[in-house]
Amino acid sequence: MAHIQSLDPTASPLDYYGWELRRQREAHGLNQAQLGEIIFCTGSLVGQIETTRKVPTRDFSERVDAALGTDGLFSRLIGLVLRSQLPTWFQPYAEMEAKATYISTYQAQLVYGLVQTEEYARAVLDVEHRGNADEMVAARMERQRILLRHRPPALWVVLDEAALLREIGGRDVMRGQLARLLDYATAPWVQIQILPLTSGQHTGMMGTFNLLRFDTDPDLFYMDGYDQGHMTASPDVIKERSFGYARLQASALSPEDSVRLITRVMEERYATPHSTEQR
Repeated sequence: MAHIQSLDPTASPLDYYGWELRRQREAHGLNQAQLGEIIFCTGSLVGQIETTRKVPTRDFSERVDAALGTDGLFSRLIGLVLRSQLPTWFQPYAEMEAKATYISTYQAQLVYGLVQTEEYARAVLDVEHRGNADEMVAARMERQRILLRHRPPALWVVLDEAALLREIGGRDVMRGQLARLLDYATAPWVQIQILPLTSGQHTGMMGTFNLLRFDTDPDLFYMDGYDQGHMTASPDVIKERSFGYARLQASALSPEDSVRLITRVMEERYATPHSTEQR
């Protein structure tokens, strides 16, 4: 069993969080059970987080800040902690994604992570990460916070129609996910286009990819692999993929027609039995 006394606060964001939590708790003269009672959790959970056996959540962090008067310390730390739970090879991309002012993405099979519901994300991540799905889902939800900023990045999503038809997590999960897409379709800085199956061959057939643009840094191209990601700022690649993305946008349905298609699929394919009976 790990002991908090042996934690090296410089080893990782999670180690620092646990070390700092214990330091702040003891400075306030509280034991684990007392702090747990104040923030409506068990003392055992506090102890598990202090010894890095459990990854904290944003809600836990905000409760600790309120209880200990730590001026948002743990609410700031939690972003680093959750980002550290992402696969090592994906973390550099996540850091750049958080700095981007414009994100363009083509998604071939799945809804883009930034606009996934928690239930959809859990169904996807549970396939390969069943042992730490909770941490992975929390990390994905944390990534989405960039869309809630005062000045969020502009996000343009071209989503293959196949992603609407592939039932992930069951009918209710899919209905909730498509409803989320419809919610984002009215957001001022988000555009969603569906690439219909009838479009045939297209410039995204190489697979899912993202383009990131920044205020001052060079543009970046990113493409997922099975256990690694490929990211480059090569001007030739950026030029080629930007042109390819423009062609994808031209081949896709308009945002308005995309809303109509999403609505139709949601109602016809993922309608609840009750709503079907009412027709």
